[in-house]
Amino acid sequence: MPFEGSLCPDKTSYPSNRHYLYYSGSELSAAGVAAPAPRGHRVRGRGTSGSVLYARLARAVRRSGVRVRWQTTARTLITDASGRVTGVECRTLRGAPGWARVAHRVLHRWSAKPYLYAPKLGRLLHRPVAGLERRYGRPLRAGARRGVVIAAGGFAASRAMMREHAPAGRGGLPLATPGDDGSGIRLGTGAGGATALLSRVSVWRFLSPPAALLHGVLVDQAGERVCDESRYGAAIGDAIVTGHRGRAWLLADRATVALARRQLRRSTLWFQRLQAGYLLTAGRVSAPTLAGAAARAGVDPGGLAATVAAYNEAAAAGRPDPAGKPAELVRPQDQPPYSLIDCSVRPRLAYPAPVLTLGGLVVAEDTGQVLRPDGTGVPGLYAAGRSAVGLCSRSYVSGLSLADCVFSGRRAGLAAAQPAVVTST
Repeated sequence: MPFEGSLCPDKTSYPSNRHYLYYSGSELSAAGVAAPAPRGHRVRGRGTSGSVLYARLARAVRRSGVRVRWQTTARTLITDASGRVTGVECRTLRGAPGWARVAHRVLHRWSAKPYLYAPKLGRLLHRPVAGLERRYGRPLRAGARRGVVIAAGGFAASRAMMREHAPAGRGGLPLATPGDDGSGIRLGTGAGGATALLSRVSVWRFLSPPAALLHGVLVDQAGERVCDESRYGAAIGDAIVTGHRGRAWLLADRATVALARRQLRRSTLWFQRLQAGYLLTAGRVSAPTLAGAAARAGVDPGGLAATVAAYNEAAAAGRPDPAGKPAELVRPQDQPPYSLIDCSVRPRLAYPAPVLTLGGLVVAEDTGQVLRPDGTGVPGLYAAGRSAVGLCSRSYVSGLSLADCVFSGRRAGLAAAQPAVVTST
């Protein structure tokens, strides 16, 4: 993987193409615990360089000699009389007419991007893909001498599972592909596996870029402070959803808004520029007074005035910020007009709150073997990534999906390649 260490000078959700190392989480907020370090890094490549990462991984798989069954979907796990998983029943387009396989591949590619940004459109575009699978799919049985590893993502794309297990995340934009429908988790439970932490989701509400917006004050409908604005977007989103009913506004004065506008072009990628542009225009209300801005946004004016007064007093006196925000980001918000930028977690195409699921199948920590509710292992069955409970299931930090994917995937793969053993907690 090509990496590069040019450090982004500003706190950001994701750096521009000029920088590849950055403060991605709550590192600055933890200055009293440990020396802040820029732990966020991305593969060198334009945009959200995940395509570079995936291409290198796919190339390594091809070179290893692994046989990949494209356009094939696992439907049911095969078990023997003892309950051991011995294979997978699949549906495959292998043997389907050539035009159907090509159409399936092209239509799936067309639906993938819209699925990320406009789920309703993505689901509509994906219907022909599912139709081709139903019409031309044929049974395929794959045997597994050593074991089966489930690595099929989470369930953010399943509206039914989100309603049942994680209603707190339903106001966000599913950070998912059509395959993140919980089918992998259901395969595991069908074989007797237990699940945990299905209610845990990560809802992202990034306030920067532009970095100037971190100088503002995030408040709820009562005008009370939500949290330190420099924290990681998942921590801010969690605070908004769990402690403030999904409603939040960022108070910013004239100087903060003006600085944010100046930073807009140099510090953003295209999708960040669109979102920040919306926040600085249609996404905010403004007024000459705090009370006027509060009235326009539907925020309690008394609570807002008290919160901003305490914030400005600490900034002027050089005292620690009441919410723990680093001193270099604490600047008085005292220059009218005042703006309240709507940062609530609700469905909005211009300013979505991405959400992913964190719970899944319970696995043994040493092997990744799927466990039953009584703690005994399901023989021959393993799980990895967001299909399983993992490193980030209780609290997500930027990069943990990739880190947990690599770690848990290797753990499960190595264990599955060994002679059969049954583990328990």
